[in-house]
Amino acid sequence: MSKIIYGIQQVGIGVSNLSEAWKWYKEHLGFDIRIFEDNTVAELMLPYTGGQPQQRHAALALNMQGGGGLEIWQYKGRTPLMPEFQVLLGDKGIFAAKIKCPNVKKAYEYFENMGVPVSQLAVNPNGDEHFFIKDPFGNFFEIYSHGYIFKDEKKPVSGVGGAIIGVSDIENALKVYRDILGYDTVLYDKSGNFDDVAELPGGKGNFRRMLLTHSENRKGSFSNFFGKSEIELVQALDREPNKIFKNRFWGDLGFIHLCFDMKNMNDLENECVAKGFPFTVNSNVKHNEKGSFDMGEAAGHFSYIEDPDGTLIEFVETHRLPLIKPLGIQLNMDKRDPHKPIPNWITKLLSLKRVKNL
Repeated sequence: MSKIIYGIQQVGIGVSNLSEAWKWYKEHLGFDIRIFEDNTVAELMLPYTGGQPQQRHAALALNMQGGGGLEIWQYKGRTPLMPEFQVLLGDKGIFAAKIKCPNVKKAYEYFENMGVPVSQLAVNPNGDEHFFIKDPFGNFFEIYSHGYIFKDEKKPVSGVGGAIIGVSDIENALKVYRDILGYDTVLYDKSGNFDDVAELPGGKGNFRRMLLTHSENRKGSFSNFFGKSEIELVQALDREPNKIFKNRFWGDLGFIHLCFDMKNMNDLENECVAKGFPFTVNSNVKHNEKGSFDMGEAAGHFSYIEDPDGTLIEFVETHRLPLIKPLGIQLNMDKRDPHKPIPNWITKLLSLKRVKNL
């Protein structure tokens, strides 16, 4: 067997107040489906949490129009730290999450009317319209054109469709994003100054930008829901980039990881080791031989690798996912054909997990 990547499951985002952040992402970005909520101790992330288990409160939110979710993450036993410096485009790490949008112009008007800080409506190097918004917590989201909608709820935007990631050397970074994660198609590869990012912090600099996607559609599990995704790698050509999480913990403020839903974790581990990117965290180490780790109501096996600049990539192999908790109805992922997508009508049952507030 070999690994199967079903799609981007979520982008992790460290916040100082989970309830406040959840409310904002629900009201402005339509993330109102709570897949799990977990208020326990993060025991297995010791390489990234100062060598000590850390109390935390986390919840995974989805937008039913399709795409990845947001894992909103708050420390409970310590005050999460801001970056030591103004984060600039091209700094090493996740600079922005990409949000799918069926109609960019309409979404632009929506966010303007909502009073959300927006950049100019511009075109990327491919000629596609996009713009950026900034949440109240200092995080940037790129709103980009993506027509596919899983379940039309008349929302201006859908779910997460990728990330903008700063790297020190694009060719080196491709060893992870192309060779392991499967982003094998280059949509553009341009160098210079770019008007469409000029309003972002540091955006007037000189960059190499490479937008990647995957040539083959993802298959199996929730692939129909997650859909196609993109990664934009940004390399600063006129300065030495900072590491966004320098002297900070995973879970501190900002985008903390990019997570992929997948199958066949052991095969993935063998591949990552062979390609020089061994697991730095593996939930299988502490738990039973099958690696089933409780995530609130759900259970699975998770692991992490670092890209060449230390950006964290998470992998989750879900074993159990409750659909209708009061009736005890849950998905046992181990008994499913991993190559077949879950029927859309089953996925749409996730709508029953819609909540108003945490």
